[in-house]
Amino acid sequence: MTNAVLFGGPAPEHDISILTGLLALHELQRTEPSTIAIYWSKTGDFYEVPASVEPEHFLEGLPKGAAELTLRLGRDGGFYATGSRLGKDKALELDAVVLATHGGPGEDGSLQAALDLAGINYTGPTVAGASLGMDKWAFGSMVANAGLPTLPRLLLGPDTVEIPFAGPYILKPRFGGSSIGIDVVADLATAKARLSANPHFALGCVVEPYRADLFDIQIALRTYPELDLSAIEKPIRRNDRAEILDYKDKYVGGEGMVSAPRELPATLPGNQGDAVRKYATEVARIAGVRGVARIDFLANDHELFINEINTIPGSLSKHLFVEPPLPFSQLLGDLLREARERPAHRYSAAGADGLVLRSAGSIASKLA
Repeated sequence: MTNAVLFGGPAPEHDISILTGLLALHELQRTEPSTIAIYWSKTGDFYEVPASVEPEHFLEGLPKGAAELTLRLGRDGGFYATGSRLGKDKALELDAVVLATHGGPGEDGSLQAALDLAGINYTGPTVAGASLGMDKWAFGSMVANAGLPTLPRLLLGPDTVEIPFAGPYILKPRFGGSSIGIDVVADLATAKARLSANPHFALGCVVEPYRADLFDIQIALRTYPELDLSAIEKPIRRNDRAEILDYKDKYVGGEGMVSAPRELPATLPGNQGDAVRKYATEVARIAGVRGVARIDFLANDHELFINEINTIPGSLSKHLFVEPPLPFSQLLGDLLREARERPAHRYSAAGADGLVLRSAGSIASKLA
């Protein structure tokens, strides 16, 4: 049995996923040379690629040495290496898989559901946790219903006639991450016009008040061997005139989130740091967080709001665990142990004893 790192995927965050995956892969290779790399292409196909690959090897598509894999569900589920014309497909004997799949089907529960059906142990969120974290409307509603501080949100549609809070407004894709597709607009008419112009709003759009006075605060947490919070980070925007902390602020620079400018640990006013830790702990409880997650806040010197959760954060937030320092190898090792010892899900047919079928009678008679 061996471990694997799975990265890529048919999502806008494909390239960032490669960076996170390779960081994890190369670190695991130091202590477990048998660790393999599974690349999920932009077209949704799986490949085993050489463990020595670097980011530039993916610029032209598949790196050299890529071997196609298939993912099978059911009793004999798992990843299989495609055999030769006369050979038999061979199952990869995997102990657990580190998921470094940001955004899209890698972080919305789709991949997690397939791996559950295939009986593969994996790190990170469960199906329910992933889908909740990816849905900004559902996550915001959960936070508000729990009585935690968050900005008001409205699900915007073509038939929306009023926004019950003052503008300007920030528009966010209902399903998405990494600040991709976000717009800032002045009024309802402009907001509705963006619904058809912005392709990222095709599956839904959430509108919130845009507050230029608020800055970003982030904290990571991990759930194994017990709930553990990272230091608090204040990301720094590369452009002082930028309206939001954008995709380039977070990721452009070489190593994903690791190289982004930041104040770490953040210097916060009063008891704001204690409040961030308190609210992060409560979000972890009510959202069913598993693995490593990052919770993003918006704040000024007097207010603090929970913004969103990233259930598979860039670089797995390894750079935030500095108080006390947590080696990346230990973070990954604990993720893998959690994957094995606390599986995300195991399906059961308990209760399907045939009683209902025996009492049902003929379907033909019910249709008559």
